[in-house]
Amino acid sequence: MLNQIMGRIIVFLLFCLAISTTRAADYPPPVEGDYTIRNFKFTSGESLPELKIHYRTLGKINKDSNDKVTNAVLIMHGTTGSGAQFIRPEFAGELFGKDQPLDAAKFFIVLPDGIGHGKSSKPSDGLHAKFPRYGYVDMVEAQYRLLTDGLGVNHARLVMGTSMGGMHTWLWGESHPEFTDALMPLASLPTQISGRNRGWRRIVIDAIRNDPAWNDGEYKTQPPSLRTAAEMLWFMSSNPVLRQKEAPTLAKTDEVLEKFVDQIVKVDDANDVLYALEASHDYDPGPNLEKIRAPLLAVNSADDLINPPELGILERAIKRVPRGRAIVIPLSDKTRGHGSHTMAALWKDHLVELLKESRH
Repeated sequence: MLNQIMGRIIVFLLFCLAISTTRAADYPPPVEGDYTIRNFKFTSGESLPELKIHYRTLGKINKDSNDKVTNAVLIMHGTTGSGAQFIRPEFAGELFGKDQPLDAAKFFIVLPDGIGHGKSSKPSDGLHAKFPRYGYVDMVEAQYRLLTDGLGVNHARLVMGTSMGGMHTWLWGESHPEFTDALMPLASLPTQISGRNRGWRRIVIDAIRNDPAWNDGEYKTQPPSLRTAAEMLWFMSSNPVLRQKEAPTLAKTDEVLEKFVDQIVKVDDANDVLYALEASHDYDPGPNLEKIRAPLLAVNSADDLINPPELGILERAIKRVPRGRAIVIPLSDKTRGHGSHTMAALWKDHLVELLKESRH
C-alpha cells in the first residue's frame, strides 16, 4: 500500500513538473538540421570541399502573393557559443512563446551555428590548425547561403544577434541592405576590434599560440592555455558588482572561478577558441554605415566591459546610419554586464517597438 501511495505521489509530482515545464517553455521545440555548402571559398583564399552549417528552426515559413518570405527571423550567437544558447528561459522563454514578441506560431526563427562553432564545421572536427582561416565576412556569407539556398528564405523580417552575432548584424545591414526589414545588434560596436576588446582577445590568442603544449594545434589533450582563455572569459563576461556578490572572499573567488573554468575546459577546444577569437580580424563596419537601409536598433548595456559606453563610439556611429537608433540599458540588479544581451526581459519592449516601426 505504501509503495502504491508513493508511486501515485511520484506520478502526480512528475505531472506537475510537466505542466510547469510546458508553461515555462510555451513554444515548440526547435528542429535541427545541417546544410552543406560545396566548395566554400574563404576570403583568405582557402576553401573547403564541404562546409557544414548546423541550424535550429522554430515555426514555419509564410510567404506573400509574390512568393516573398514575410516572417523569417535570423538570430546569431556570440563568440564560442552556438544557436543552442538561445533555447533558455531568459531568452526563448521571453520571446518565442504565445503572444510574445517573436511568437514561434507566427515567425520562422532560424538559429544557426556559425562557422567554427557548435555543430558546424570547425577545427576540432579533424583539420585542427589546418582548418581555413575564417573571418566574420565568411561567417555572414555562410549564414546568407544557409537562409537563401538551404532554407528558401528570400527575405527576413528581422536580423539580430548577440555579441559576435551583434557584430554580424551590422555586417548584414551593409552587405545585404535590402534583405531584411529590421536589424537589432546587441552588445556590440560598429567599429574595428580595438582597445581593451582587442587586448583581452590578443591575450588569449598569444596564450594558446605560445603554449608548448598547443603543439601547432596537434595536441592530444587540451593545453593549459585553454584554462587561461576560460579565466579571461569569466573576467570579461559579467559586471564587477555581480562578480563581487558571487565571490566576496578570496577563497570564494577561487572556488567560483575554478568551477567556471572546469566547465569550459570540459566542453571547449583550444583550436576552436583560438580560431573564434581570431575571426574578428576582418570586422570593420565603420566605413560603410551609410549603406544600411533597414531600421536599426542597437542595444548595449552600461555595465558591458567589452563595449563600455564611456567610449562614445556607438553614439557617434549611429548618427551615420540612415534609420538607426541606439540605447544603453542602465546598470541595475537585473543587468549582467556583457551577458545582458541574453536577458531578453531587459530589452524586449524595444524589440516590439522596432518590429512596429519596420512593419510594411
